[in-house]
Amino acid sequence: MIDSTMGKPDYENLEVIQRNRLAPRAYWLPPTHLLLNGTWDFQYAPTPLEASEYPPKDGSSEETWFEINVPGHWQLQGHGPPHYTNVQFPFPSNPPYIPTENPTGTYRRHFKVPTEWDSTSQLRLRFDGVDSAYHVWLNGSFVGYSQGSRNAAEFDITGIAKKDNENELVVRVYQWCEASYIEDQDQWWLSGIFRDVTLLALPGQDRIEDFFVKTNLDDTYENAVLQVDVTLNRPDPSTPELLLILRDAGIEVGSTRKTVDANSKVKFELPVSNPKKWTAESPYLYQLEISLQTQGGESIQTIAQNVGFRKIELKEGLITVNGSPILLRGTNRHDHHPIHGRAVPYEFLKQDLLLMKQHNINALRTSHYPGQPWLYDLADELGFWVMDEADLECHGFYDVVTQHVTPAPYLDYEGSKEEFFPKAAQFTSDNPEWRESYLDRMVQMMQRDKNHPCIFSWSLGNESFYGVNHVAMIEYARSIDDRLIHYEGDIKAQETDMYSYMYPDQDRLKRHVEIDGIKDGQWEKPVILCEYAHAMGNGPGGLDDYQDAFRKYKRLQGGFIWEWANHGLLHKDGYYAYGGDFGDEPNDSTFVMDGLCNSEHKPTPGLIELKRVFQPINFKYEDGKVFITNEYDFIGLDHLEAKYAVKAYGDKVSSLESGKLAVPSAQPWNTVELDLPIDLTQYSDHSEEVFLSVFFALKESTSWAPASHEVACFQHKISANRQPSIPASLSASSGSVKIIETRTKVEVSGSDWNIHFDRVRGYITKWSRGSDLLEVDPVTRAAIYPCFWRAPTDNDKDSAVSVWKDYGVHRMTSQLRSFKVEKSEGGSGVSIETKTYFAPPVLGWGYDIHTVYHISSKGVLSINLDLKPKGVFPVDVPRVGLNIRLPKSLNQASWFGRGPGESYPDKKHSQAIGIWSSAVDDLEVPYDVPQGNGNRMETRWVRLVDADGHGIKAYRLDASTFNWTGGRLSDQTIENAKHPCDLVREDATLLNLSPRVAGVGSATCGPGVRDDLLVKVKPESYEFVLESI
Repeated sequence: MIDSTMGKPDYENLEVIQRNRLAPRAYWLPPTHLLLNGTWDFQYAPTPLEASEYPPKDGSSEETWFEINVPGHWQLQGHGPPHYTNVQFPFPSNPPYIPTENPTGTYRRHFKVPTEWDSTSQLRLRFDGVDSAYHVWLNGSFVGYSQGSRNAAEFDITGIAKKDNENELVVRVYQWCEASYIEDQDQWWLSGIFRDVTLLALPGQDRIEDFFVKTNLDDTYENAVLQVDVTLNRPDPSTPELLLILRDAGIEVGSTRKTVDANSKVKFELPVSNPKKWTAESPYLYQLEISLQTQGGESIQTIAQNVGFRKIELKEGLITVNGSPILLRGTNRHDHHPIHGRAVPYEFLKQDLLLMKQHNINALRTSHYPGQPWLYDLADELGFWVMDEADLECHGFYDVVTQHVTPAPYLDYEGSKEEFFPKAAQFTSDNPEWRESYLDRMVQMMQRDKNHPCIFSWSLGNESFYGVNHVAMIEYARSIDDRLIHYEGDIKAQETDMYSYMYPDQDRLKRHVEIDGIKDGQWEKPVILCEYAHAMGNGPGGLDDYQDAFRKYKRLQGGFIWEWANHGLLHKDGYYAYGGDFGDEPNDSTFVMDGLCNSEHKPTPGLIELKRVFQPINFKYEDGKVFITNEYDFIGLDHLEAKYAVKAYGDKVSSLESGKLAVPSAQPWNTVELDLPIDLTQYSDHSEEVFLSVFFALKESTSWAPASHEVACFQHKISANRQPSIPASLSASSGSVKIIETRTKVEVSGSDWNIHFDRVRGYITKWSRGSDLLEVDPVTRAAIYPCFWRAPTDNDKDSAVSVWKDYGVHRMTSQLRSFKVEKSEGGSGVSIETKTYFAPPVLGWGYDIHTVYHISSKGVLSINLDLKPKGVFPVDVPRVGLNIRLPKSLNQASWFGRGPGESYPDKKHSQAIGIWSSAVDDLEVPYDVPQGNGNRMETRWVRLVDADGHGIKAYRLDASTFNWTGGRLSDQTIENAKHPCDLVREDATLLNLSPRVAGVGSATCGPGVRDDLLVKVKPESYEFVLESI
């Protein structure tokens, strides 16, 4: 529609946020409701003016209609491409103007009003989510207009709807509106009716319009007064009654009744003696019934609402619930489904929340918009601290003001924010013309979600700088509710209730906690991290560092990992697509794949790691004793059961002790000793490595996990450090070794084995014992070759990779300087000594490598390397080790070390020491975006064998452990692949043995690898032993 006074279409008019939309209210559906989801008719047009005219003029012909599913997005049903950007706007930045090319979808559905509904009812149409703006018609009559994609809208259609005939509903949706500038939320730009459409029937005269439940606990947090503010529609002078009944598991706790006078607002206060309190750890819910009745007791309308008694406040500078501080172990969550986009089915959403609980997540931020109504019901029932976030982000203006501007070199990101954010805010956030648009989003969110006990904080949105319009949102929020207000853009927490930061490293985090808002050693507001530990691809690394900081600093009350799941969309070619895969330009490529779960919402190794770091029991081993700290905020440990196991590991595993443990009584954040029935010190001098493992699991089933679900675990080595030993097969002097030398080759052989060396290049090319144990790599022409490179991870790509490649680490080659063969006395062994220079082309740095190969008479091979860097070399490299190419038939792996999954120096807590086994192909982690993966740490030995158990074993002679990877994908193949379908496996098994590998960090958006976990370039020596088995 065109505004008659402004001459602007509604979707490009700051003066028009809605037309005829009813006032927002708390979410509930009356029994008399009809979902209009399903198959609708659909037309697609490139612009609004090219869409078919509606209502059609007399005599116009019927247009062609396609079928479309509602809820859903038209881009995912064959109409236009999905488009992904993170920060940048996908259209010219000129608010409030939008592109002329504004794809427009026209939806049509026919429905009948159920005949059993009261004919005097008020009929409403409810839209829970439409992206981005839309007009509605019913039976050819204009109903209304709304915008605000993730907010609901209701329209009164009582005078338009046919109650005894078929109705024609038409909705015209516009991909872009002026509000698109403030819906720039790091997700796919997807359009259409993507949440429920519902027909509602409410009482036509006296009715409840809205209600607000508050649970006012006294100062001791014991007794409560249940306050319920009810808003009524009162068109006539009747005097109905309102009845409130509070029940606990079906048993009435209290009730109160009032006769309604002429007022449309009624306030109830119901005293409740010592109610069970709601927390995320003990989400106890009462059932409230609000009933509107006639004087004769006849029901007019009844509403049911769950109630959780809790009190949220800022106390002594901390976020407290019922008087106790809380620690947020949270994640950010977008709406996402790999097929349906933001049209997320209920069961899929529920599975998300169940997975979160099962992985020790207790909080979620609805980034960056209110979630579906079901989310809050589930969070109330399952137990989450929810930060409810307004549908607001305009981060793209940062790119606008910084384009072609180079920040001063002394500015870090925080300094850059202080310089550029005020300029970016002038477009909308600090522009009074946008006040109503901002305020509407706060009002819509709070009014819909206000009755949920899970919500501890209202968030003003995300990355929208800071301005007068945010202040208006805060003023409104404070006027109706006392829950805490969050907004990271209020950098100095001038108006909000907490300091909030994104992606700080540990030094910056320490500064924030110890300096910001501190006066005379005291603070008035806590610190949280609304986004941290960017979980993109193989990561995040360093989770334990953050959790240690949360423990250390009382003021630092946790935060929200970025983010829950990848946003990949299932492509017709079978892979999960990201930015650019649909021809969308401009795009931000893989940045939409940054979750703890993959695009199918199945856990990645990052989520497995997070579970261990977030576990609510902290363990400490000291002098043969185990101490545990209960890190729940409200409950003890009596809902858990515990068991222990003591195992010895060497060439195989032996179970020494196991049994159940008594779970000690421990108040929140108290430390107690775990009573173990054995003396652990008896294993100090055991000949093998002995480990104690302790497990805590649910004693009984809960709403989110079955009985015996593991909540926390601990492992500690209780034997002395292992001593190096030389195996007999390596030092054996029996048997003779034969050497055949030519100009280009050396062949060393024993009674049943032989090893070939290329004396031109200085490397092993063959090893056989009955069958081949090694293969020659077609590029290096060696079977065993030094390696300083690995396929990059997402967290490498924005920082480390460019430096590594500048130094040519990915394309180093070898130059042989000397080759010497020496036979042991008595002919029982051979040593081959080589000196090579290992360096990249063009550049003037490299490694002088002195390698000694010793081959025993039994055919056991030890490789000792001495590395000395020279020239202007890089500070660090991805790893230091050996690449070994094995026959494809060696496809079964077993190892003694961390497992069963991947582990890195800053991502290893979820992987226990043990003896593990796996098919080689299963060692690879199938990330949605191919990248380096599959490292396994702290390994004592690894075996790769064929179906008959023949193959090789690798280990070290000293007490040092090592890293290894195995698979059939080369580093180059992984690096070059955009999607898993691009991966072509080698016809060989590829093994890497490395004494040192780098951590993974989270440098795609945040700190990189901690300095002490980098592989610094330095002189070093290491050795490996390879033995045929």
